Amino acid sequence: MKRQLPVEFIFQLFSLFVAIILIHGIYVSIVRPNATAVLEEQSIQVNANPNYVPERSLFVVIKDLEQEACFILMLWAISLMGYKSLTSLRERKILEMDLIPVNQGTSILPEDTREYSRPIQALPENQQSYLLPRALLTALHRFRSTRNIQDVSNSVRAICESESERLDSELSMIRYIAWAIPSIGFLGTVRGIGQALGQAHKAVQGDIAGVTQSLGVAFNSTFVALLISIVVMFLMHYLQLTQERMVLDTEEYCDNRLIQHLQS
Repeated sequence: MKRQLPVEFIFQLFSLFVAIILIHGIYVSIVRPNATAVLEEQSIQVNANPNYVPERSLFVVIKDLEQEACFILMLWAISLMGYKSLTSLRERKILEMDLIPVNQGTSILPEDTREYSRPIQALPENQQSYLLPRALLTALHRFRSTRNIQDVSNSVRAICESESERLDSELSMIRYIAWAIPSIGFLGTVRGIGQALGQAHKAVQGDIAGVTQSLGVAFNSTFVALLISIVVMFLMHYLQLTQERMVLDTEEYCDNRLIQHLQS
């Protein structure tokens, strides 16, 4: 586990760096030029026809800094969840392996634990750090030392519970991102309303273009942030569900493949 922490930390920094470059590049080359062109076209149409009603454009809705920051955080969160989902899938593949080759009706005695530990210890080092191999080895070692089946069951349950707590704590960064996205949207709302209030004197004189544009910034930033937050929260809860199922399946694997065959 100690070797995985620096790798995950480096991946977090690298994914954030890539998200910033990718999203900012899209905004500079596509979003903002198109938004400027749409606003200019709408301004010409309004001046030519007072009854003209501008259509909402996606480029105009997402053109501001707050929306760009929200998309960066969304892409970063998705990359972090993808990394954890890949790890969860690798651990789930271990559940398909027959690490305890025991036939139906066969009993495992304390003297047999060394023999049943060898297939698990023969796994690659990175796979031995997964939950299932750790739980099985702990159960076999506990059974060899205590010869108590209840102690074995308690040790497996304790490992699974600690793993569930660890996985839940590792989602704290993603939870922070899911909280930060709507907060950034509200900052855009405050900025837009502040700009609109600063141009209130122009609205009194009959020029409401600046006020409406500032209010558009306020509402668009909130709309985009809340929409992105819904997507991120859905993916995060699905990831959490996948991890919880993996832990429960590991505990069931230990019960069915090992603990039921123990004979003290």
